[in-house]
Amino acid sequence: MTIKTKRRADYMPPAFTISDVKMDVVLHPTAARITSYLTVKRLGNHHEKLILDGEKLVLNSVKIDGKITQDYEQTDSSLSIPNVPNSFQLEVITTIDPENNKALEGLYLSSGVYCTQCEAEGFRRITYFLDRPDVLATYEVTLHGNKNKYPTLLANGNPIARGEGDNGSHWVTWQDPHPKPCYLFAMVAGDFDVLTDEYTTTSGRKVALELYVDKGKKARGPFALESLKRAMKWDEDTYGLEYDLDIYMIVAVDFFNMGAMENKGLNIFNSKFVLADQNSATDEDFFNVESVIAHEYFHNWTGNRVTCRDWFQLSLKEGLTVFRDQQFSADMTSPLSNRIKHVRVMREHQFAEDASAMSHPIRPDEVMEMNNFYTVTVYDKGAEVIRMLHTLLGKKKFRKGMDEYFRRHDGQAVTCDDFVAAMQSVTELDLSHFALWYSQSGTPLITVSHQYDETAKRMSVTLSQHTPKTADQSVKRPLFMPVAFDCIDSKGNHYQDDEQRVKNNMLLLNEPSVTLQFSDVTSALIPVVLGNFSAPAKVKNPLPSEDLLAIFRFARDAFNRWDALQQLYDWCIEQYALGKPEAVTASIWDGLKEVVEREAQNHELLGECLVIPSFETLCQSRSLVDVEQLRQARRAFCQDFAQELATPLLTVYKNIHTGDYEYTLEAVNARRCRNVVLNHLARLPQGQELVCKQFNSSDNMTDTMGALKAAQHGDKEQFEKLLASFEQQWREEPLVLDKWFALHATQERDDILSHITLLREHPQFSIGNPNRVRALIGSFAFYNTAGFHAIDGSGYKFVTDYLLMLDKTNPQVAARIVTPLTQWQNYAPVYQEKMKVQLGRLLNEKGLSRDLFEKVSKSLAYDTPSQ
Repeated sequence: MTIKTKRRADYMPPAFTISDVKMDVVLHPTAARITSYLTVKRLGNHHEKLILDGEKLVLNSVKIDGKITQDYEQTDSSLSIPNVPNSFQLEVITTIDPENNKALEGLYLSSGVYCTQCEAEGFRRITYFLDRPDVLATYEVTLHGNKNKYPTLLANGNPIARGEGDNGSHWVTWQDPHPKPCYLFAMVAGDFDVLTDEYTTTSGRKVALELYVDKGKKARGPFALESLKRAMKWDEDTYGLEYDLDIYMIVAVDFFNMGAMENKGLNIFNSKFVLADQNSATDEDFFNVESVIAHEYFHNWTGNRVTCRDWFQLSLKEGLTVFRDQQFSADMTSPLSNRIKHVRVMREHQFAEDASAMSHPIRPDEVMEMNNFYTVTVYDKGAEVIRMLHTLLGKKKFRKGMDEYFRRHDGQAVTCDDFVAAMQSVTELDLSHFALWYSQSGTPLITVSHQYDETAKRMSVTLSQHTPKTADQSVKRPLFMPVAFDCIDSKGNHYQDDEQRVKNNMLLLNEPSVTLQFSDVTSALIPVVLGNFSAPAKVKNPLPSEDLLAIFRFARDAFNRWDALQQLYDWCIEQYALGKPEAVTASIWDGLKEVVEREAQNHELLGECLVIPSFETLCQSRSLVDVEQLRQARRAFCQDFAQELATPLLTVYKNIHTGDYEYTLEAVNARRCRNVVLNHLARLPQGQELVCKQFNSSDNMTDTMGALKAAQHGDKEQFEKLLASFEQQWREEPLVLDKWFALHATQERDDILSHITLLREHPQFSIGNPNRVRALIGSFAFYNTAGFHAIDGSGYKFVTDYLLMLDKTNPQVAARIVTPLTQWQNYAPVYQEKMKVQLGRLLNEKGLSRDLFEKVSKSLAYDTPSQ
């Protein structure tokens, strides 16, 4: 297979633009008719032909200024028309097959609902168009559909007309006055329950709010609507940004490749990020609903009003909007738990991506398939880069820079450089060096070394930075990063460096290394580096266990206290892996008991601190991982942890009384802490009764799932009984059943592959449902360490077999699930060889999608760089 690589450096402005679009859409399951009326204008002085993008389309006719033309060339991916006027009206009629569009891109029909997904390049599956984000047009769309089957007909903007048609049909016309790229286009037709509300903006405008959900799910929608109103107010209060249409609509559907989509005025959501009540949704689900609702709403300005010039600039909207939704969530809930959540994503997933064949900067340089741009690097590392800007500029100047960004670029398609330039305009700090974050890939490593001169009573601490070579770049330069820094002694006293290079506990590290001097110190100090994860970097700061426990006792920032324990757990597990569990001495266990007893009433901090680093996180501080050795070491440490701390853990569990369910910060922290403790206690014989009791008495999904997840560590027969009871109760609820599938997929059992094969025959499983596929196959590939990494390679083969089927219907989902296979380079050779065998099977498959081909070919071509 030969696929052309697209490069950012090759960007050329469009030869033509389309300023106005009128569409007439007649819905039909297998022969939907799309009539597009486009106002086209030549840009510049040239004689190039007009080339429109189009895929999976049946072309019926083409007219130029009302006259039919046959002077065009059609291929599988384009429509070329030569000799067009400088300005003209183009009418194109196409026919498409929504029912058999299993890729869920463009316009598709699933579960009785017509729905669209046009980002990144789905609009070309609806009609021929200049399908690129720097072509902005106004849209007027008329939808025709059967009134009984599809009483709801929606598109972007405001409704301006409606009426009855022939044979029981009806139509609605929608108009969006704001020019937008076609990736923000949306249509929905179906029969929904609708929740309505109203929001009054700061300037007094009334906005109608409408939430469309499947019939019978209306009671699970109010939280999403309330979240939307909180997001609208927060964006006005924090950034002065108001909504700009008369109506804001959200539609929840079960069959959707993404989490949600910010289409202008008509957001389409995966229903898992809309529907929530205490019986069917966990606290985490409630959090995600609020966060994703906010994220898509915030896109109205950071993505819609100001959009991307080209897809290489994707972090311009996604990194910035992720940062904004993180700010919002921190304000709505807790800064600490939110920060830890984001850091776990970086350490588990983004660091792994940086170290793989798919390594790329937050503004990539090249790509084969645009859908593969939607990565944790672009989104989450992109958000960390924005967070560093916020740190460097401060809250007021950052807001000033945002105001300037909108003033300069409202209604435009721009670049990451334009964003940095707007920020540069409000600060005297030279951001030219900082901008390297946009073009340099990889995770920087900050190495900390220190020396104490007892005679001179002087301490020196050196911070050195180094970014290892990555698959896409061999030459790395020092980065500019804010590094939160503190120095304490064993009694908790804090020290300032002699030259006061650390200001407000922040060191600006913009050189290969920096050395700090501390005078008049009576004992060696403990450097606390990268507090609150102030830069997306790894830290090598080897400290003895007593120093890590001292940081927990005395650090100013709760994040640093949590992070110190994460480092301690990592060190302990390494001792177990080396066959030296005795190195984890009684003094360490006593220190951990003190942590539990001291923070017993601080449910938020304790709940976070009692979470042992995941296998995925542990891998990022190691290379050539022996999977079974590390897995067993972690398992043994967790078992001893439960045994050694059983008494204080049991006391905490019994003393937390959550009462009737409330989704409040205090109640969420209490439930989380209690469930984390139960997860440890379940490893002990006395914990089995607690698990069953909690499962049977739970009045909310959070505690039910807490019991089920804990049960995975205990008696297997009991776990199966609880799962059977859970399925009996929830088998008709798709979102809840996804949890059931995931629990099955992540359990440790010798027959896990045959077990998952049986689950694929479950009447509620469908290869066409992305949520269900992710719950079963995705959960196994990402989080079943023992099964996926079975030493005989059977787990790798099982996932590959499924990907070969899935790729034929939904390449986007297949390309996401292949990710663990493409990260073979982090494991020991015996695992690498078997993973690469399966990647080779994929590469040799005839008709492999561009999505999978790019990831697999790059992975197999990857030569682990020497550092």
